[in-house]
Amino acid sequence: MTEAELRAAVARELPGVRADLERLVRIPGIAFDGFDHSQVDRSAEAVAELLRGCSLDVRIVRSGGQPAVIGSRPAPPGAPTVLLYAHHDVQPVGDRALWESDPFVAVERDGRLYGRGAADDKAGIMAHVAALRAFGDALPVGVVLFVEGEEEYGSDSLERLLAEHRDELAADVIVIADSTNWDVGVPALTTSLRGIVNFFVEVRTLDHAVHSGMYGGPVPDALTALVRLLATLHDDAGDVAVGGLTSADAATIDYPEDRFRAEAGLLDGVSTIGAGRITDQLWRKPALAILGIDAPATAEAPNALTPAAKAKISVRLAPGDDPKRAYAAVRAHLEKHAPWGARVDVTFEHDGAPCVIDSSGPVFDAARAAFRTAWDGTAPVEIGVGGSIPFIATFQEMFPRAAILVTGVEDPHARAHGPNESLHLGEFARVCLAEALLLAGVAGVGAERP
Repeated sequence: MTEAELRAAVARELPGVRADLERLVRIPGIAFDGFDHSQVDRSAEAVAELLRGCSLDVRIVRSGGQPAVIGSRPAPPGAPTVLLYAHHDVQPVGDRALWESDPFVAVERDGRLYGRGAADDKAGIMAHVAALRAFGDALPVGVVLFVEGEEEYGSDSLERLLAEHRDELAADVIVIADSTNWDVGVPALTTSLRGIVNFFVEVRTLDHAVHSGMYGGPVPDALTALVRLLATLHDDAGDVAVGGLTSADAATIDYPEDRFRAEAGLLDGVSTIGAGRITDQLWRKPALAILGIDAPATAEAPNALTPAAKAKISVRLAPGDDPKRAYAAVRAHLEKHAPWGARVDVTFEHDGAPCVIDSSGPVFDAARAAFRTAWDGTAPVEIGVGGSIPFIATFQEMFPRAAILVTGVEDPHARAHGPNESLHLGEFARVCLAEALLLAGVAGVGAERP
């Protein structure tokens, strides 16, 4: 198909693609513990039906976790095969009072479609579907769609699924539609992502709560001890103060501070922290955040010294760092800095490796050309991402000869994982066209199947 024919075909399919995206948003497929996992099953069934409508051979698979969907169509003679990844599960919605509309009813406002998963990552699924629908029976490459069902919950069973279905998932090119673009109107290819280590630290000073007046003063309460311990994790400038964590080489582009402040929602008067350029801090250096604390709620807190307090900590690791070694370094730091002899217990939750992607070669050239065309002459920016997609390292290990393209539908205003998540509909249309053009470009390049 010519570029003009693909443009027309994608435009023709977009209304139906949007309608199907809105139907997917209605399914609260949350893989976290404590949620109704029958909705994840329902979500997988809905995705499977969409893929069957694209004339793919489809099945739902699982390996001790939530359901994934695999759909495939063999390559024409001599053509390469492309693996298209997305995930159908979503984050919990949090406090519904912070949403301006029902998170599970897609609503358009000012050119954006609001709803949980509207961007992350049900729009990724539908970008794949849009490209397949645009080609119809004239698909120039083989495709394997792999739509995971527990990415937001850590992809615990993904490595087993990849191993069990390795032969049918083997491809020359892998497109992972779960990242972001640089800005509205500026596409991006993600070439590095930070790793992650999440864990809990509990501080205990007493074997039971005691009267804050009768014992307060000489007796340290656990909450104060925890706060002092957590404060040692950063220096006065806000840089991570844990020895043994590494940084990567400097980023090639910068993030204007005024734009960054606006997109992050920093309040007036609140400064950024840490040394160096913003892109270096976001993409190339470690970061550490306190995600939550278990302690008495203020409304119910008695006048008593708290015997134990617990925090959840998340560390983002620079490309090139090792999650196991980094966890050992942070654990050693916390144990060393326990205040007043408090007992400190550190409990591992999960980790994921960082990754760096080599963006050279004809497949990446085809991707750049597709993006430039879809964005009317604007070339894609190569970016790092401060977040983590740990399974990319698994794909790299299992399919070392495949070219891996990390793309996405999000933009800096998408608010993925937060209240009022949304998708820019104009950008989504460009993403769908770019993917169709990419498949055509990959067919033109050809590749030797790994």
